Amino acid sequence: MLIESRPATDPEIDTLVVAQQRELREADGGLDGQVTVTHDDIRYLAVVVDGRAVACGGIQSLDATTGELKRMYVRPAYRGRGIARQLLTALEELAFQQGHSVVCLETGVYLPAAIGLYTSCGYEPIPVYGEYVDNPYSVCFAKRLPVAA
Repeated sequence: MLIESRPATDPEIDTLVVAQQRELREADGGLDGQVTVTHDDIRYLAVVVDGRAVACGGIQSLDATTGELKRMYVRPAYRGRGIARQLLTALEELAFQQGHSVVCLETGVYLPAAIGLYTSCGYEPIPVYGEYVDNPYSVCFAKRLPVAA
C-alpha cells in the first residue's frame, strides 16, 4: 500500500470522487440535503494498492490555521483493512505541513461508520459551519493537531 499526492485533475481521483458522491446519494435515502460543492483547491492523497487508487481524501484550506477534510472515500472492496485510518493520519500530516493546527470536517448523520472512524481518531463534535449550516443532515467535527516537539 502506498499513499501519494495526486492532483485534483487526476482521473483516478475523479473516479473515486464520483463513486463517493453516488454512494452518499444512495446512503442518504433521498434526503433533501444540499448537493456537495466541489472545490478546485483541494490537495488530494490517494491510497494505491497493486497500482490502482482504491481510496482518496483531501485537505482544503479554510483559513491560515484550519484545514477541512474533503472527499474521504475507500472503495467498498477495500474497507475493513484499516485503510481509512491510515489515510486519515496521512491527511492530518498534510494539513500540518500546510500550517494548519486544526482539521475540521462535515459528514452525514446517516453515516455511522464515518462518524465512528472520526470520533475514534480524536475528532470532537463542533457546531455545523459554513456551507453546511442549513443542512439538517450535516454533523461536523474537529481535531486539534499535535504541535511538533
